[in-house]
Amino acid sequence: MVTNAQINNLLPMPVAARHGEYSMVFSADDEPGRPSDRLIALALDAAEHARKVSFAELNQRIGAPPYFTEVWPGEHYRLLAGLVLALNPKFILEIGTGDGLSALAMKSVLRADGAIATFDIINWQNNPRTVLQNGDFEDGRLVQYQDDLSNPLMLPIYLEQFRNADLIFVDAPKDGVFEEKLLKNLDSIPFASKPIVVLDDIRLWNMLRLWREISRPKLDVTSFGHWSGTGFVEWGPNT
Repeated sequence: MVTNAQINNLLPMPVAARHGEYSMVFSADDEPGRPSDRLIALALDAAEHARKVSFAELNQRIGAPPYFTEVWPGEHYRLLAGLVLALNPKFILEIGTGDGLSALAMKSVLRADGAIATFDIINWQNNPRTVLQNGDFEDGRLVQYQDDLSNPLMLPIYLEQFRNADLIFVDAPKDGVFEEKLLKNLDSIPFASKPIVVLDDIRLWNMLRLWREISRPKLDVTSFGHWSGTGFVEWGPNT
């Protein structure tokens, strides 16, 4: 498996930027999955909501610039909040807690009876970059689980959470292995409805094939999301 770092070492970057990654562009007429009307309408609605979202409290937790939560388009935090406002999900699954910014961005606009379950192999308290605080979990609307969801043995444990998810945000390692196993595991879940799956970093080299091969209705919303790629998938039965 070729890593992003190996690709980046092949050629010098053609422009100066804080962070750059090599990617590729592909024709759309032979794309396995095409966007549905629902996805297009949802993306437009989410972007409109994102225009009005602000994260003053989160910025205080970050402490010093750059305030990535306010970089939009370019970062996905305001789009995630906009998507929550547009979709009005009752239950959200996040795969990859990281520093906690995404979970807090979504929770800040989540309906009063909504909840977020975030998964990671590392406890949030052991992440030196976390912005999460104990108080974020006190109302029970945010909970973290420590498990590897690429392992099919984990699915029976969390089957009900997955089955009832309205929105699934995947911000995992992008190592060319985890995401493929995870999506394969999602195929076996009898979802109660058609959740929206959001994939981060779909323009990274290790994610290009995975995104391309998804045959469900999907929409690349990178221009409204993360500079390294944001994709929406309508997770109905696979065609």
